[in-house]
Amino acid sequence: MDSGKILSKVPAITLGFWIIKILATTLGETGGDTVTMTWLGETTAHPNPNGYLIGTGIFLAALIVLVIAQIAAKKFYPLLYWATIIASTTAGTTMADFADRSLGIGYTGGTAVLFAAVLACLAAWYWSEGTVSVDTVNTPKVEAFYWATITFSQTLGTALGDWMADDAGVGFAGGALIFGAALAIIAALYFWTRISRVLLFWAAFILTRPLGATVGDFLDKPLDHGGLNLSRPIATAVLAMAILALVLLLPQRAGTHPNASAT
Repeated sequence: MDSGKILSKVPAITLGFWIIKILATTLGETGGDTVTMTWLGETTAHPNPNGYLIGTGIFLAALIVLVIAQIAAKKFYPLLYWATIIASTTAGTTMADFADRSLGIGYTGGTAVLFAAVLACLAAWYWSEGTVSVDTVNTPKVEAFYWATITFSQTLGTALGDWMADDAGVGFAGGALIFGAALAIIAALYFWTRISRVLLFWAAFILTRPLGATVGDFLDKPLDHGGLNLSRPIATAVLAMAILALVLLLPQRAGTHPNASAT
């Protein structure tokens, strides 16, 4: 390894990273809905008052265990990292649904609260470290900031996707097109402007979540709700296999950042 570089414990940001991330966010939606709606029966026709709460407890517990394992790891492990990302997306789905529907905050209120939480995490991270670049994620303290920000951003993305599809009235397919277009604009800004790469990364990272949420809802919601009514468990299994194949087949390497002590 180059002595002037320190390995991060998150993957290098490549095209493969973004492909897997979007699939993981879609899996988070279908997987969360599989547990809360298909298995626990939290539906409009047959409401289970504890469905979203139980689902949140399951996925939040898994997320906490995986984050602890990720922080305890001595280096970047692709399967562990992406398992933690998937846990954050599924937990984000159930937490957003619990806040929006069970607590009655609504999509607009939930989106506003979660957006404030993401900004607070990034502000605290920047105040502590002087940067929010993911290239510096290689200490327990920075990893804690990283995973807290990611979890809030995944939850925000679910609420934002639902708000766009329902309250804004554009539907799941329309929401996916809008968020996809927004990501295309961010990509153009990356290639053709000098806007902060850190800012563009977090903007893209947050927007991939509502894109995945709207695509996931489009796949598994009933036809009369604007979806394709596909099987949630089957869609989840197919997405999981696709992610596993990509993680194993695409080059996975840790990101790096300059070693401040290097000459």
